[in-house]
Amino acid sequence: MTGTQDTAAADERLRRWRLVLGGGPADGTGHTLDGADEAMDRTLAALYGSGSGAGGASGRGQERAAGLGGSAPQVARWLGDIRTYFPSSVVQVMQRDAIDRLGLSTLLLEPEMLEAVEADVHLVGTLLSLNKAMPETTKETARAVVRKVVEDLEKRLASRTRATLGGALDRSAKVRRPRHADIDWDRTIRANLRHYLPEHGTIVPERLVGHGRADRAVKKDVVLCIDQSGSMAASVVYASVFGAVLASMRSIDTRLVVFDTAVVDLTEQLDDPVDVLFGTQLGGGTDINRALAYCQGLITRPADTVVVLISDLYEGGIRDEMLKRVAAMKAAGVQFVALLALSDEGAPAYDRSHAAALAALGAPAFACTPDLFPEVMAAAIEKRPLPIPEA
Repeated sequence: MTGTQDTAAADERLRRWRLVLGGGPADGTGHTLDGADEAMDRTLAALYGSGSGAGGASGRGQERAAGLGGSAPQVARWLGDIRTYFPSSVVQVMQRDAIDRLGLSTLLLEPEMLEAVEADVHLVGTLLSLNKAMPETTKETARAVVRKVVEDLEKRLASRTRATLGGALDRSAKVRRPRHADIDWDRTIRANLRHYLPEHGTIVPERLVGHGRADRAVKKDVVLCIDQSGSMAASVVYASVFGAVLASMRSIDTRLVVFDTAVVDLTEQLDDPVDVLFGTQLGGGTDINRALAYCQGLITRPADTVVVLISDLYEGGIRDEMLKRVAAMKAAGVQFVALLALSDEGAPAYDRSHAAALAALGAPAFACTPDLFPEVMAAAIEKRPLPIPEA
């Protein structure tokens, strides 16, 4: 490397450290920013600097700390600036930091703010938590933001979910006279081994075993039981989208139930997941036992029913009754799935004693990403072991 290249590499390192550390014109590095770098630094200082206004900078020796002012026009301009200088994934992180660190949730009740934000699952969760306080002038803008996120999720998740579950439903529905394309040759051969003709070196099958066509009739009942406490916001968003996808499949009769200390059946809104989401009320306590009691009342075909409980298992109701209901459903033939989270957020916080108790009943509780959910549902439909991710 030449001397010129060495100097350029050193300058680049100082530039990056200066953007990380913040401060005055050259605090901590001796490197002064200009042009786009200076503008980028202002957007970082507005959120992470110690000053009270946009562009405020931390003093020498101080770490970056919250410093974005609370004016809606100022925040809206800042939201536009960060989209200019950073990729979408970074913008979403900075938005979440601004909402969490600086208490800007109330500013999201203003239409101009909503039009400026980068929409993602976490923003939808925040909007849903503010739903009851949202003025009429903001609600249509909020619905448009939520709909954009929902439509993006449906595009990503719907086709794979339908394909995966359609195949599982076909395999779980055996028929006596299958079409040629639907014959399960492995099972057919095993069922007709006694008809082997050694002189011809072949088997003459007297009984064909095949898969049914999932779209001819309802084959499975699915009950999604979703904890809508504040910590489950992302899970509520993903579960509502999956609920709408499942409801669009004629071979699955889908019910969607949300709960805190009360229980609300949102099945009638499943044709539009945005309506489902605005029918939720994030926050409040948790009564899993009451929710499972309601879901039990929906079950008419236990052997053909899958109940999916999505909850962090922090139970405010009657713990022993909750466990008895799970045991009773499993004894009746219900496939019971317990998901601690349905999101991409990593390892969730959850009640470990309740998770262990469910595992002892043969219903292990685990976190599930949206990409894994179709495989989990396919396994439940086919009554085979669930694809539990490694801890």
